[in-house]
Amino acid sequence: MEKFNELVKKLEGLDHKNLYNNDFFLTWDKTQDELEAIFTVADALRSLRENNISSRIFDSGLGISLFRDNSTRTRFSYASACNLLGLEVQDLDEGKSQIAHGETVRETSNMISFMADVIGIRDDMYIGKGHTYMQNVSDYVKQGYEDGILEQRPTIVNLQCDIDHPTQSMADMLHIIHEFGGVENLKGKKIAMTWAYSPSYGKPLSVPQGIIGLMSRFGMDIVLAHPEGYEIMSEVEEVAKKNSEQYGGSFTKTNDMAEAFKDADIVYPKSWAPFKAMEERTELYGNGDHEGIKELEKRLLAQNAEHKDWTCTEDLMKTTRDGKALYMHCLPADITGVSCKEGEVEESVFDRYRVPLYKEAGFKPYVIASMIFMQKVQDPAATLKKLAENGKERVTK
Repeated sequence: MEKFNELVKKLEGLDHKNLYNNDFFLTWDKTQDELEAIFTVADALRSLRENNISSRIFDSGLGISLFRDNSTRTRFSYASACNLLGLEVQDLDEGKSQIAHGETVRETSNMISFMADVIGIRDDMYIGKGHTYMQNVSDYVKQGYEDGILEQRPTIVNLQCDIDHPTQSMADMLHIIHEFGGVENLKGKKIAMTWAYSPSYGKPLSVPQGIIGLMSRFGMDIVLAHPEGYEIMSEVEEVAKKNSEQYGGSFTKTNDMAEAFKDADIVYPKSWAPFKAMEERTELYGNGDHEGIKELEKRLLAQNAEHKDWTCTEDLMKTTRDGKALYMHCLPADITGVSCKEGEVEESVFDRYRVPLYKEAGFKPYVIASMIFMQKVQDPAATLKKLAENGKERVTK
């Protein structure tokens, strides 16, 4: 438990008090100490589990999950995180609820929260909607608590919205920290966040936005690469610029994938839809214009097809630093010759990085558990010590 004790000591030296009884919406809303605290607790929780020690801080309670988009990794990571801490997960299926009969967001938020400690929400499909929805839920349960309706205020965890995907970017960051031997070794490392071809359309912007918004906090040299017309939100680009100025890194953009890959330490080739197209799609759905949606999809697929050369190949990987850049992806990747005819990455590249990719995904349950832990526990260092001292076996051997 030497590693665990070092993590607890590190946590004691960080200012994280504002995480308590708060929500986690965007990484750039959090201080450097707060982010470091979440990384630290994630590693501490993992250490407890590796040592077969229970980390259940709840005797009862619900973790509500609301997924408005399909999900595998994030859905199961959230369920695993809640279970790790002792919460039972209850999924809110809007189609089977009174929402289908016109129940308001205010009413639903309170009705699901009588014994809920956390609400995890994924709402990433429509520009200007997901983040706003999460904030509304937060306001409604806070008011419910203040009015005496709820015995506790459930905190909100953003499991992906239209702006950011904090559980993904934080898991990615923790993976990078481990791969490079500590956060202190990241300054000056080049990461290429690049668009890549996909035979599907409408993939969220929140992954590339989350990556540049977070990685720019650690003195890294960020290169955002995409074909002309595949711009992301300008507001998030401004976040990355300001972070780079503050923390000593750099943020640049290019329309050349090869330029982004050259001498990169980390590459993250991932498809996303153009910001303006996502805005258009949101308006079409809002107007119920189904024919317009079909036309938009046809246009975007044709636009994607013009850039099939934007794919992660062995030749491109050879141009990275020493030809050994860390390949990353949030998964599932569009693998050429496997999941599609032509896609984001060559099969040989993906297969060579399969183990680290799966390890990358494996950090997400602990990151989510850490977010919940820090939002619900007033003295996390003392609580971690108590869990270790109690030494309750997770599995009786």
